[in-house]
Amino acid sequence: MTPAEQRFQNGIVLARSGRLDDAIAEFREAARLDPSLAEAHANLGGTLFRAGRARDAIQPLQIAISLNPNQPGWYFNLAGAMRQLGRVDEALDAAEKAVRIAPNFAPAPARLGSLLRACGRAADAVQSFRKAIALDPNFQPAWSNLLYTLYYDPTASPGAILAEHTVWAGRFAEALSQSAEPHRNDRDPNRRLRIGYVSPNLREHVTGLCFEPVLRSHDRARFEIICYADGNADDTTERLKQYADTWRQTGTLDDAALAKQIRDDQVDILVDLNLHMAGSRLLAFARRPAPVQVTYLAYPGTSGMTAIDYAITDVHLDPPGSGSESHYVEKLIRLPQTYWCYRPADACPDVGPLPARSNGFITFGSLNNPVKFNASVASLWTKILAATPGSRLLVLAPGGNAGNLQVRSLFENAGIAADRVELIDLLPREAYLATYNRVDIALDPFPYGGHTTSLDALWMGVPVVSLAGSTAVSRAGVTLLRNLGLDEFLAESFDRYFEIAAALSRDVDRLSQLRDHLRARMSNSPLTAEVLYARALEEAYQVIWQQWRMGRPPKSVDIE
Repeated sequence: MTPAEQRFQNGIVLARSGRLDDAIAEFREAARLDPSLAEAHANLGGTLFRAGRARDAIQPLQIAISLNPNQPGWYFNLAGAMRQLGRVDEALDAAEKAVRIAPNFAPAPARLGSLLRACGRAADAVQSFRKAIALDPNFQPAWSNLLYTLYYDPTASPGAILAEHTVWAGRFAEALSQSAEPHRNDRDPNRRLRIGYVSPNLREHVTGLCFEPVLRSHDRARFEIICYADGNADDTTERLKQYADTWRQTGTLDDAALAKQIRDDQVDILVDLNLHMAGSRLLAFARRPAPVQVTYLAYPGTSGMTAIDYAITDVHLDPPGSGSESHYVEKLIRLPQTYWCYRPADACPDVGPLPARSNGFITFGSLNNPVKFNASVASLWTKILAATPGSRLLVLAPGGNAGNLQVRSLFENAGIAADRVELIDLLPREAYLATYNRVDIALDPFPYGGHTTSLDALWMGVPVVSLAGSTAVSRAGVTLLRNLGLDEFLAESFDRYFEIAAALSRDVDRLSQLRDHLRARMSNSPLTAEVLYARALEEAYQVIWQQWRMGRPPKSVDIE
């Protein structure tokens, strides 16, 4: 074995043990000693990507591919690194090459599916995930990607979505749950409860930002807070850490090891903040490391697992008596007012004057992920623009040229002239918020409506017109607008949605008034009442803990 090969083998051992920095050093030295050793470059790039250093990963991966262009896994990693840097066109190209080189390599169509979703091509993404699953029915990440993407599919019924989730659970989760050991947590009703939160996104991410008001406002005299954080830390992570009693960085632990750590910590109520989004740890939950388990915040939906006892929602997302319990495996915890608590960005722009006053025309806007746009959305928005002379539409299209083409084609095919649609790319948070100073009226997509995006629009003084659907992900607008006393912007039908948007576009004085007062209205609403929100959540925790402590099975809970 040559010195380069020895260093390469050292790197493999170190990477497998989770010592990524040491592995990177070994792979780098192997590549220096033998620049023709393609595997050294490839593993250097792959380990850098795994360590969250996507920018550094690209060059060694490209070198490896130039030395051996027939390794699908190397294209797979390159696509992932390019995606993280927002270079979606190049990522798509790399993923498509992986699919062509190795048609039976299941991770390739799975990665391609996530990129297609980023470009707004939900139906194509679903097809790609199904291809990955057909190639390898045990490739769990493809399943989770499929389940999450189904919520964006306007043709997928709640029953069909639930059925897919239960198939996944039957394949991956239920056997793990059946072998879980009993819990011996202290049943003393007067002691401090241990609450564990699990997420890969306790950082500058929508989950981390939405979770901060809860974490900051917890009653630490009554609750001990333990956070289990995968992923790489950033400034937001450092800020969040100060609100927890214990912070565990768990990215190097597999699901079994994470479950053991949680059980060793004697967590009473374990809360998932991710569901089936990237970085899912549901298979740790499947091992039942805590006696009571809950899903919350990532998006309102089901895990599909019997090991998760409760799903947190609110009275607007899943109204009592609506039958929405049938969309979940879990029992529901309905918060009394809102599922979300909004914390405005520290560096938040001031609300600007109504742009229609200076432009002389109305600008409609939607800064939602373009995977939420579909033919029905485009058709309705086209009708609104046609009824509003001179109006423009400003939408997000972050998928590079491929994403731009997808979004532009969607609206052009619906009948909107290209010069009436402006596409913008992803922006830093402050610049993104400032974009709302160019928008007069926000249009909410469907069936997956805006969640945090709508909160941002309202905070920036922009009214949101929303369609109330039949599933929780389609009813965020109901929660937000009702908590603001703005039911007038809620529609129960396409026709009513059109009427609301068209009428609002003709009332510039009303738009100006809303712009001047929406931020104050939000500041005085339940949407920003952090302490009250945390107390409602804590009351739910006490109720469900009492259920377990008394040996009773989980049942739905409505918090007053």
